[in-house]
Amino acid sequence: MAFFRPRVSREAEVRYHADREISRSYPELLERARQAESTLRELRAAAADEVELLAAGRAFDQALTEALRAAEAGQRATFGVKSYDDRIARRKAKATPRGRKWTAEVDRLRTLREENRLWGIPRVPRPVPATA
Repeated sequence: MAFFRPRVSREAEVRYHADREISRSYPELLERARQAESTLRELRAAAADEVELLAAGRAFDQALTEALRAAEAGQRATFGVKSYDDRIARRKAKATPRGRKWTAEVDRLRTLREENRLWGIPRVPRPVPATA
């Protein structure tokens, strides 16, 4: 008796291996985001001008975005190869302890990034071009 076991697509395997490679850089990207956050907090405490705060806020946003992308890749890789093609497998994998851990981490990073975008980056008026 032969058992039919559907294989995952080649595209899913390629994406899985790519996500595993991306997720390996997660700890160092998270450390960069922490450093950018500490720089931003130091500038706020020193009452720096808005241009410096704008640059630091954007740097923190960029670092958070990179860390978030690596965390999302780690989450997808943790879910397994089948989850790329099958939403049921994705839901089941999300319910495992490792899946919950990655999902919570992704949600935490998204919340941090949105909070920074709302309140961490100061609004600096654009310069008005002088007309002759």
